[in-house]
Amino acid sequence: MLSELAVSDLGVIGQLSLVLDAGMTAVTGETGAGKTLVVEAIDLLMGGRADPAMVRHGAQEAVVEGRFVVGHSEVVIRRVIPASGRSRAYVDGSLATAAALADLGRSMVDLYGQHDHQSLLSPAVQRDALDRFGEVDLRPLIAARAELAGIDRQLAELGGDERARAREIDLLAFQVDELAAAGLSDPDEDEHLARQEDALADALAHQEAALAALDALDADEGAVAGLARALAALEGRGPFTPLAEQLRGLQADLIDLASSVRAQGEAIEDDPARLEAVQLRRRQIHDLQRKYGDTLAEVIEFQSEAQARLAALEDRDRLAAELDRRRHEAHAALAGAQRRVGAARRAAAPRLAEATLGHLVELAMPRALLEVEVDGADGADVSYLLAANPGGPPRPLAKVASGGELARTMLALRLVLSDAPPTLVFDEVDAGIGGAAATAVGRSLATLATEHQVLVVTHLPQVAAWAGHQVGITKREVGETTVTEAVVLDGEARQIEVARMLSGSPDSATARRHAAELLGASRL
Repeated sequence: MLSELAVSDLGVIGQLSLVLDAGMTAVTGETGAGKTLVVEAIDLLMGGRADPAMVRHGAQEAVVEGRFVVGHSEVVIRRVIPASGRSRAYVDGSLATAAALADLGRSMVDLYGQHDHQSLLSPAVQRDALDRFGEVDLRPLIAARAELAGIDRQLAELGGDERARAREIDLLAFQVDELAAAGLSDPDEDEHLARQEDALADALAHQEAALAALDALDADEGAVAGLARALAALEGRGPFTPLAEQLRGLQADLIDLASSVRAQGEAIEDDPARLEAVQLRRRQIHDLQRKYGDTLAEVIEFQSEAQARLAALEDRDRLAAELDRRRHEAHAALAGAQRRVGAARRAAAPRLAEATLGHLVELAMPRALLEVEVDGADGADVSYLLAANPGGPPRPLAKVASGGELARTMLALRLVLSDAPPTLVFDEVDAGIGGAAATAVGRSLATLATEHQVLVVTHLPQVAAWAGHQVGITKREVGETTVTEAVVLDGEARQIEVARMLSGSPDSATARRHAAELLGASRL
């Protein structure tokens, strides 16, 4: 719901701040005080068109801010309209477009009156509303469409163009043969080959290095012999016993090390043929990586995918025949689902129209004609048509001229339909009515307010009296400046305002008594 609204320098409004509650709130005040600008402000928050002419005379920009409670979180929307230049929009402090505000606003607020944000003016929303009213089961239709779309995707993947498919088969066959001939299986093969190449490429030098190391370790004057002489010198002498033990351990390690160097050196072969084979294999692997993947693992994965794709293309005719059969069945299932959904929508349409007309009679539109038109095989083309007065054909709701008639029609529809955004704003809903019709409008709005936050701009006391809360908009002059204020009215202040609305004389004792009676009687 809309919990807080702040407006500055918009039209006649200099500064205005409203804290709003759940339920129904009536916005009242003298003509020209700025009541409708409250609706204009909300409209701007919902992505409505910003016009520099909206900016208060002498101000550089108009600013509108709204705080919305959405579930357990809050959303703050800000709209800035400069006296010249483009407007700016922010959601939770971040820049946003007017289109983004409109998308967000559709889920939070509906405006009814002379504005364009009524969700029920959208053909898609009208269709969804009819489906909910008529409890139309769309699941078989959705499933049938998904099945057909899936089959079409599979057919497209098979390749519908014979020449293109033949070219792809030839290319894949070449790639698969080339990769199969390479016999790739180990993603680490190139690393193993690199180590072999290093050993083979410098075999003689490696052998010479091993001999030099052995000479230093195991020759007559080598390290092993030197350790033996040192050990013999210290052996049996008490002070050197620990050092003798260390020498004995070093001697054993050096003997083992010399043995390892000898074995490694003898294992190295000078094999030019083997070196050439390893280098050739590595060039082959690098060439395949250049074509099919950055790593050998990617090349192996490409080979697997290419084999599967080639098998699918070569088996295309059989698969295509099977998919064509399934597609025919899916088309038949879709056509059946469309017929059932279309029939359900056509059956629900007159019931929705009849239920709505019952409320329109109460809302001072006794001669209105409402039709719910359904076209198309599945009834997807849904349009709500209204003739507010006899003598003219029903027209789409979006083309209804009178804001008051449209607002009352929307109110009647909302009374029939269950789903709606959390906040509903009505402007001009009471245009051209009074008496019992005004009371019916107020009662209907109060009914909606049991499940939604309802804001209504009204000049009728019969409507305002049904509200749980009332905000008075006043305009006064301070020096050469006109100031518009918003005050939450309760107790005596509200009684005085309703008295003003009844008679134009808020100080009249009779008007105040009638106001008290009206406020007391207008309760659900």
